[in-house]
Amino acid sequence: MRLTKVISPILFFLATCLSVSGQDVHFSQFFEAPLWRNPSLAGIFTGDIRVQAVYRDQWNNVTKAYRTTSVNAEVKMPVGNMSDFVTLGLQLLQDRAGTVGLTTTHVLPAINYHKSLSTEKNRYLSLGFTGGWVQRRFDLSKVTTNTQYNGGGIGENFAGSQYSYIDGSAGMSYNSTLGKDENNNFFIGAAYHHFTRPKNAFFRNAGIEIEPKWVFSGGMRFGVTDYAYITLQADHSRQGNFSETIAGGMYGLKLGDDPDHPKYVIHAGTFLRWNDALIPVVKLDYAPFSVAFSYDANISTLKPSSYGRGGFEISLSYFGFRKDKQDYLLCPRF
Repeated sequence: MRLTKVISPILFFLATCLSVSGQDVHFSQFFEAPLWRNPSLAGIFTGDIRVQAVYRDQWNNVTKAYRTTSVNAEVKMPVGNMSDFVTLGLQLLQDRAGTVGLTTTHVLPAINYHKSLSTEKNRYLSLGFTGGWVQRRFDLSKVTTNTQYNGGGIGENFAGSQYSYIDGSAGMSYNSTLGKDENNNFFIGAAYHHFTRPKNAFFRNAGIEIEPKWVFSGGMRFGVTDYAYITLQADHSRQGNFSETIAGGMYGLKLGDDPDHPKYVIHAGTFLRWNDALIPVVKLDYAPFSVAFSYDANISTLKPSSYGRGGFEISLSYFGFRKDKQDYLLCPRF
């Protein structure tokens, strides 16, 4: 029997079990996928429109494992004559793993209401929701089991090679400026994911469902000089018996003659996923675009097998204003 025939069912089993009992898909550049992190973080940026994409390629040195792509888009709209506003968004995500191509696709519209708490500074309380359609599937023709027989089937009775469910998340966040400088900001937030507790099994086992997940987030941005600032970000998530903590920061350097409108901003920093990976990050802002690169240096118990290599990520973001831009809000900055 070829080695691939032995590995295929193992990968399928591991991918399925990890998805059912373990954590959701995660990104090292979690700060570039705000709707996936917490729906109430939609709209917390300078501008009216934001579009972001993140691609992650993980564990290819060990096996053909995870390739994950996230795309989110947001647009702000005013509410009444006050500084309140609504953000409408859409989160798309696809994760593909293993020789059998275990694929999960998410289509999650989002809405977030921002309540202004001050007429003099950026200070908002936000309540957001996401909810939509999720599909999981795999290529049954690539599955090999120990009960397979020559010239026939795989010897197992799957109810089907795909299924769908409805998923939902809710979150709340608070953000405000620090002191008198409107460019210095912080936010805190909490989100509750999978409150629908969807069923999650190819064997249609009613007892298997996705565990709800709590995500607690925080971030801060503050100036060091007129041409430099530091950005800190952190997330702590808990799902069933699993937990994950990731935190770190980047130093941003503005290039150009005007620090209020720099031609470029170069960022460099490091994040730590506790007991898992050390993650160096570099980022370049060239308005209205931003691109970032990161790499997971594995420090977990799998380090001997992975030789310290983990996942590579690249992200691309666009920030802009609509042509009919109005001064209807104080515009949270981060």
